[in-house]
Amino acid sequence: MTRGSDDAVVRSWQTDEGWGVLDCPSTPGGCWAHFSAIDAEGFRSLTVGDRVRLQWEHGDQDGYAFRAVRIQTN
Repeated sequence: MTRGSDDAVVRSWQTDEGWGVLDCPSTPGGCWAHFSAIDAEGFRSLTVGDRVRLQWEHGDQDGYAFRAVRIQTN
């Protein structure tokens, strides 16, 4: 399975459902992200426009060709 990392921007985030989409040059079409991939303690959420460090892998997830493995906030 192909993996990579890149700087990304949060395109959308559904706080009540705990997932969203991140955009970066390495993941055309967007990268699906789940709150469990956010590298933080306690309640984990992102805000549209946040800049993050993204580790991703190829994998079909809810119509996206990429999914987040780890998300580090600044």
